Parts: sequence; C-alpha cells; structure tokens
Amino acid sequence: VLQVVLSQRFSVDVQVDPFDIYRVLRTLNPSPYLYFLRHNDIAVIGSSPEPLVKVVGSRVITRPIAGTRPRGATREEDLALEKELLADEKELAEHVMLVDLGRNDLGRVCVPGTVKVDEFMAVERYSHVMHLVSNVVGELRSDQTVFEALKSVFPAGTVSGAPKIRAMEIIDELEPVRRGPYAGALGNIGFTGDMDVCITIRTIIVKDGRAYVQAGAGIVADSVPAKEYEETVNKARALIQAIILAEEGLK
Repeated sequence: VLQVVLSQRFSVDVQVDPFDIYRVLRTLNPSPYLYFLRHNDIAVIGSSPEPLVKVVGSRVITRPIAGTRPRGATREEDLALEKELLADEKELAEHVMLVDLGRNDLGRVCVPGTVKVDEFMAVERYSHVMHLVSNVVGELRSDQTVFEALKSVFPAGTVSGAPKIRAMEIIDELEPVRRGPYAGALGNIGFTGDMDVCITIRTIIVKDGRAYVQAGAGIVADSVPAKEYEETVNKARALIQAIILAEEGLK
C-alpha cells in the first residue's frame, strides 16, 4: 500500500443545542459546504472544504485536497508556512498520487481523452489550516448517470488512501471505532441531473449529549508520527473551538 489515511476521534460532553454549535461553526470556519442535519437522536454539523464530485451538465469535477499546514499568526508567518508546504517533497508526492487517483476514478465514467487537471496545487486558506488543492475535470459518458459518477469516486482517496481497497482494509484493522458519517458523502442531486456532493470532513456528530470530532492524516513510508498527529489536531481545532464557544454562549 502507498498511503493509508488514519484518523482519530475526539469527544466532549455538550449541553448546548447542536444548532447553536452550527451557528458558531459557520461563522468561525466558513467553508464551501456548510450543513446541519438532525435525524432522530443524531445531529450532523459540518463545514467541509472538499467536494467529492460535482456534475454540471455533462461536466464531472472532483477536487482533491491533500497537503496541510496550520495558519500563521501573522501574514509573514502564513506566507512562510505556505512556502514550506509547497517545498515539502512528501506532501507534494502524496498530492500528485491522489490527483492521479482522482483522474483514474473519473476515467471510469468519462469520455476517453477528456479527463484533465485544470488547476494544480493551488493553496486554499481556511480559518485554522491551509491546503494544497487540485481540480480534475472530465466529460461524462452518455451511458453513465450522476450515480455512476458518485460511485466512481467514493470513497475519496483523500480520506482512505491508495490503493483504496487495501487502504480501507488497513483502516478497518487499525481504527478502534467505525467512522460513521465521517469521511462519507453529503450533498444534493437536482431535478436537472446536476449533482454537488462533498466529503463529510470537518464534521461534528452529536449524539446522547456527546459531540464527536474526527480528523485524519495520510500515512506513508516516511511519515513522522508526531507531525501526522499534529495534522489531525490542526484539522479538528476549528470544530472543537466552535463547541467550546457555543457552550460558553449557553452559560
């Protein structure tokens, strides 16, 4: 296996209404995908930065995120962290591998020769972290539907690893609890046949008075465990902060 994305789960008791956590989170960590779902005794609260797949007309888009640094306290520190990210050979190699995986996924449902990378290794900034992002696009074959497009990319390589099936087997062996909604997919399919589905990362699950936050990091042969651990903490930080602020507002 080339890479496995292992995650850890943080949890804390909560008294506040889950919707209040969502209201804080959307202000604290605005992201392309903001969502709140309540089903029976479970609430799902999210601010995901990462599309899993979009279909607009016959155009299929996936936008892998791989490569992370925390935000700097000043503009100078922020730019230095961006420069460090763009010079990190391990992060760049992982990103290229996951872009290739995305191209391969789309290739299964797209017209041959139409899959291309139209944006490569851009840096996107969020409240607590910055990411390396690329954009992979293709033309959906006439014999394929949006459901086949979704199936072709799920689960995302950025939350499982490569090759996907073996990576998922290792995740199943090593992670102590089932992931539940974490690293799954959430979105909408329109009556016109367009689709916009994100990966459920940067997501809080509230159940029975307890909030759960899960975050992962891509493990490869030359990973430094302490750095990978720190990456999961950085990814979870905005979510945990939103819970704390919502609880303080309750008091």
